[in-house]
Amino acid sequence: MELFNSAFRKNVSFVRPPYFIISGFVGLPNMKYYYVFLFFVFFISVLGNTVVMAVIYLDHNLRTPKYLAVFNLAFVDLMGSCALVPKVLDIFLFNHYYIQYNDCLTFLFFCYTCLSMQAFNLVALCYDRLMAIMFPLHYQVKVTHKIMFSLIASFWLFAVLSVLTAIGLLTRLSFCKSVVINSYFCDHGLLYELACNDNLPNVVIGFLLPFLILWLPMGFILSSYICIAYTLGKVAVAQERVKALKTCTAHLSLVAIYFIPILITFTLGPEIHPNARIINLSLTSVFPPMLNPIVYVLYTQEIQLSIKKNLKLNCPSQDNIN
Repeated sequence: MELFNSAFRKNVSFVRPPYFIISGFVGLPNMKYYYVFLFFVFFISVLGNTVVMAVIYLDHNLRTPKYLAVFNLAFVDLMGSCALVPKVLDIFLFNHYYIQYNDCLTFLFFCYTCLSMQAFNLVALCYDRLMAIMFPLHYQVKVTHKIMFSLIASFWLFAVLSVLTAIGLLTRLSFCKSVVINSYFCDHGLLYELACNDNLPNVVIGFLLPFLILWLPMGFILSSYICIAYTLGKVAVAQERVKALKTCTAHLSLVAIYFIPILITFTLGPEIHPNARIINLSLTSVFPPMLNPIVYVLYTQEIQLSIKKNLKLNCPSQDNIN
């Protein structure tokens, strides 16, 4: 009977708030200029990723396993930008700080799924470079459309299930301490810290998710480039070594853009001022989607040639005009 009463009291104390409050920056003047800057970054991200997706779709020469991963990366960047930035601008630029409970969890789902898939796409592209350099004679067998599609589909399934598991554990929490989230979006870690019942499963998955979606992919990428460096070290001709390294330039740039800001944030941890942490995390969320298409256009000759070819086809020559 006492056990029943105890369980009953736990159910009575369960509190699911109708909304949360996204506090954002505290005490910083003229922050509206920062949000205008975010809108500019968002516009460039949407334009750049749309162009990359269109070029890959229209050019049959780019229908290769590698560019299947590039297309998926552009799609994830586009989806992530559209899920995050408009909502952030609505919250802070138009002072809509209140977000409904279910909307908050949906916001969290799209942000974390896209964050995960950005890392996993870098793994898929790293696999492509690893096979191309270490097994050049067997590249066509080891990197096929079927293998790349299966790899990307597996990453999507794992990312979605992982984030849904974290959200499912959030729904069992009772929020009777506060409903104020000291971040720029519905941050998983800050959400479960507001709970007043047992949040140990949330703490566990809060440690497990970064390992699975950040540190494990980064470990694979670093290990792969160690193997690539070892393989290239055995190449006698320096010109061939440089040529092989150039094929990795775009991918290495994407890895640096994505992982370095995250490493800085996680390394400094609680030493960072809350406002500085929000700025760093927000820039980490919006800059890679903006820079990724720029990097691929600048460093990938195939995309450059495809863009030039499409521009020539769409722009009539001077002779035709006359």
